[in-house]
Amino acid sequence: MKLAKLGDGPEIFHTLQGEGPGIGMPAVFIRAATCNLHCVWCDSDHTWNFEGTPWPHAKDALPNYGKHRRSEVVIELDPADAARRILAFGCPRVVITGGEPLLQETAFLAMIREIHSERPAPVIEVETNATRIPSPEFAAAVDQFNASPKLSNSGMDEALRLQPAALAWFAASPKAWFKFVVATPADLTEIQDLRERFGIPAGRILLMPEARTAADLDRTAPWLAGRCRDLGFRFCDRLHIRLWGERRGV
Repeated sequence: MKLAKLGDGPEIFHTLQGEGPGIGMPAVFIRAATCNLHCVWCDSDHTWNFEGTPWPHAKDALPNYGKHRRSEVVIELDPADAARRILAFGCPRVVITGGEPLLQETAFLAMIREIHSERPAPVIEVETNATRIPSPEFAAAVDQFNASPKLSNSGMDEALRLQPAALAWFAASPKAWFKFVVATPADLTEIQDLRERFGIPAGRILLMPEARTAADLDRTAPWLAGRCRDLGFRFCDRLHIRLWGERRGV
């Protein structure tokens, strides 16, 4: 499996879940490398924004920012090795994030089965951009999907970021929650359209500010929380940003 690299090893770390319905819960994160989308505000662009690729990023204007050398940010690991590293933390919650984990579904399913063979009842979360339908085997092995369809604020063409069949699958799954990254009030119109088009239950929709710093969160959170109250959605803060900013591996 291709994983994001952190230091000399894979990006596998013990922390608190910072987003979604499990926010604040202890979890072991494992971060997949590679993604089929390339959002301009992505906070894990080291998983896809490699040297030689054409995609823009919001950090391009920063003087010390540059595209990542693939060999420095991607590492290959056997699924059984990944499972052993995760089990060593002794934590009952595992979050598979990315990148886009469903691009490597077979490898992650093998990893989950290894984990289950040693610890029968961990909670397995998968964070996905909801552009791919999981196989029945993978869906059965996962306890919770944190589906995050991308809006136009991502800078991606709609034909790439919205796959109707996949969105319909996640909307019908009792295991799926929907996280939307909100930058401006105009984004709420897109979210409402998607909710109505695919029948997404309002109680499973979380709205999350687009932010990289606590100050950014504070600018968006008050009005977004009010809109969540009025629309019947859940407000989702970004706990990891408040605690650790953009530091990786915490």
